Amino acid sequence: MTFLEQELSMRSIYMHNILLIDDDVELCSLLTEYLISDDFAVTAVHSGADALKILNTQAFELIILDVMLPKLNGFEILRLIREQSDLPVLMLTARGEEIDRIVGLEMGADDYLAKPCNPRELSARLKAILRRANKTLETSTNSLSVGDINLDDAKHSVMINNKPIELTLAEYKVLKLLLSHPEQVISKESLCKEALERELDPYDRSIDVHISRLRQKLGPLEDGEPRIKTIRGIGYSYRG
Repeated sequence: MTFLEQELSMRSIYMHNILLIDDDVELCSLLTEYLISDDFAVTAVHSGADALKILNTQAFELIILDVMLPKLNGFEILRLIREQSDLPVLMLTARGEEIDRIVGLEMGADDYLAKPCNPRELSARLKAILRRANKTLETSTNSLSVGDINLDDAKHSVMINNKPIELTLAEYKVLKLLLSHPEQVISKESLCKEALERELDPYDRSIDVHISRLRQKLGPLEDGEPRIKTIRGIGYSYRG
């Protein structure tokens, strides 16, 4: 093995292994070239069937998933992934198709980006998702208990009356921030910056969708009132 081969082999150990699922071969080539230069190891496939096959044989840290795939579309693939795993997923959507972004988030996507996308912004979004994932995997004894809900960082688990609640990574981070400040109003800007690790863009409804999914999964309090209150024009608060 040459020195260059050894260097590339050692470098690959520290690269983030991601799966890119998009039927646009030219775009995949462009994104792969950029992401590899930015310390990502990229495996690209161009159909839903191939994606499901490789997910059964290889481990990945994150998935980039295009919505508009032939035959088995991105939403169907996301649903199948979420039935088995909370692996972080970033959806690629057509520019201007807000409904695709909302549906993707409602189905459990961690983030989205409109196509055609800037490779640099894509890389930044991926790194933010991975930072959030790594933080939740770090050994920690931190736990939060507010009323009948308990969040345990060490196990990355959420329990209500000892019943486990399955959350995506983004939902977990949003809930943790709200539980850390019960009865306090947390602005959408703060939730986006602290939980999703990016600035809130105009017309960005990501936080609203994550809150909606949390309400569905957590259910109401014993008095029938929602656990998470909407403070119109400002943000949200968790009822302690």
